[in-house]
Amino acid sequence: MTEQQPLPPGYSLGAMTDADVETLISWARAEGWNPGVSDVGIIRAVDPDAFIALRDGDELIGGGAILRVAPTLGFMGLFIVRPDRRSQGLGRVLWHHRRDLLLSRLEPGASIGMDGVYAMADFYARGGFRTAYRDIRYEGPAAGTVDPDVVGLDSLDREEIYRLDAELLGADRRQILERWITAPGVRVAGLLSEGRLVAFGVVRPAHVGYRFGPVLADDVDLARRVLSHLMAPIAGEQVQLDVPEVNVPGITLALGHGWQEAFGCARMYHGPAPDIDPLRVFGVTSFEFG
Repeated sequence: MTEQQPLPPGYSLGAMTDADVETLISWARAEGWNPGVSDVGIIRAVDPDAFIALRDGDELIGGGAILRVAPTLGFMGLFIVRPDRRSQGLGRVLWHHRRDLLLSRLEPGASIGMDGVYAMADFYARGGFRTAYRDIRYEGPAAGTVDPDVVGLDSLDREEIYRLDAELLGADRRQILERWITAPGVRVAGLLSEGRLVAFGVVRPAHVGYRFGPVLADDVDLARRVLSHLMAPIAGEQVQLDVPEVNVPGITLALGHGWQEAFGCARMYHGPAPDIDPLRVFGVTSFEFG
């Protein structure tokens, strides 16, 4: 089966229900992806059309997200076909449908990003994606100390948060970020220099432990201080940090905490890669949503 061929009789592609999304997240947990507990609800609120289902009759057998981050940037993630339905060509049809549907929701010439598992990188490349670098997940126990100069969300200018995020990640994500940084259990920390935000970090509850993201900073020392401050109240809990492999100081920072490499993805783009600065990204927001 190729992407041009139709699905077999009885199969369909369409929008996910809330129950479908919960099932997709249960599959993601089983795969070890460990999404944040509020992540999907936030994305569903910002972009209700972001979740696509593959069904056999009324039965969900696959799905994935196609987030419209901004008019010129989309992100594909959470691509899963139920294990007993794999290797039948169904996932190929689902993936190409999602890509084409997301392209139709963006402006001409827009970029689409994804963090794809290494084993699928060649498949994604045949679908028009090019690898930019790898994102590596490190995990281990939290350990940190309170930094008196690091401030919380109430002391930060929202516009400074949006500015730094857009400057480093290539799109204005304020609608997502506003919900991301105010979700239950989330902690935010930042460092200011002459009123300018020079480091910013978020840690959020995940299905297992906590996940960082985003963690953005002008240099590794600032990132270290923000991370340490965020970890002080959750010492001993498992934390996960996803770092662009090209950010060598960021990798060194993760290893310096004694964390182990647990997982990795190829950061890939369809169309022009956005103007981002991975050397100042010390923690990717989410493998699932960019």
